[in-house]
Amino acid sequence: MKVRVRVLPILFSICRLEPGEPVPAWAMSGAFFAVVRTEEELSLLCPTERVPTGVRAAHGWRALMVQGPLPFEEVGILLALAAPLAAAGVSIFALSTYDTDYVLLREEDLPRALDALREAHIQVDDATH
Repeated sequence: MKVRVRVLPILFSICRLEPGEPVPAWAMSGAFFAVVRTEEELSLLCPTERVPTGVRAAHGWRALMVQGPLPFEEVGILLALAAPLAAAGVSIFALSTYDTDYVLLREEDLPRALDALREAHIQVDDATH
């Protein structure tokens, strides 16, 4: 399996709201966002510039997009990314769409993460540097 990732140029935040709150319009106004509601919480991933002051959020996340589309039958894609990142001490936040996977990590970990992925023979397209 050949895995290739692209670094997205956007800085993201992961926000937490109460489970019963409505999904705010600011969270869905960017080109890239994710909304997950459970019985315990409402989690939002959106560009940092969209997050209002006072919202509980972890700021400073960068996203790596796996080049897809990926067939549902393909196995081990996230493991191919997560294993070298874990070995390098990089914490991740993973999410998937119909076509592909995304791995988010702290911006300050990005150089170390990209080095670890390249050492694991993952092709990295980083137009941000």
